[in-house]
Amino acid sequence: MHVRAFREEMDRLAPPELAEDFDAGRIGLIVEGRPEIRRVAAALDATPAVIKTAIAKGADMLVVHHTPLWTPVTALTGPTASLMRDILAGGLNIFVMHTNFDHAEGGINDALAELLGLTATRPMTLGLVGDCPLTIAEIAGRLACPIRIWGDPKMPGRLAVAGGSGFDPEFLAEAAGLGAGAFLSAELKHSVYRSAPVPCIEATHYALEAPGMERLARQKGWEYIADPPVLSIIP
Repeated sequence: MHVRAFREEMDRLAPPELAEDFDAGRIGLIVEGRPEIRRVAAALDATPAVIKTAIAKGADMLVVHHTPLWTPVTALTGPTASLMRDILAGGLNIFVMHTNFDHAEGGINDALAELLGLTATRPMTLGLVGDCPLTIAEIAGRLACPIRIWGDPKMPGRLAVAGGSGFDPEFLAEAAGLGAGAFLSAELKHSVYRSAPVPCIEATHYALEAPGMERLARQKGWEYIADPPVLSIIP
């Protein structure tokens, strides 16, 4: 498949117009490599380990959720230079599906809801609300990561989920208005929790979004490259 046809297919799957404004210039084909795409890999992040694995497996295209180029590049030095050296030398294309894939049908949040067995779901501005049949311990088990509990969520119950850093006061208020008894996301700020209208369940960014990329890879017959962060909990 030519890279142009691949881009068109991905844009149908997660239309760029669904992306948040801050993603302008940060989604789609952000690094151009070989024009012919025969093997595709997917991951959550384009880390050095993921890049090396993708190249070693002979991938022509790497599809990720988070761009490795968050800020405008005015100089190629340090870690960015090292990363780009490997990408360009390997002829690897990098395609990013970020907030457009968060909002897309079958995207990050739908995959998270599926993983947690949510039913009777309703969409939110970001994420969705649904009936979750799992206990807190079972949620942690499905996500395969430690979680922190803020407040006293009653689970099983109606749960709002937002992949990534979704603890925004507006989203929390929206979830409460839709009957959520708890809100699951990542990277909760103390100040946000203190005014939260519902209890909060804090997982890791990786655990909430990697299932969506892994599900996409499985559906497309791509190679999924796992690269979870090293995380230790000290009692």
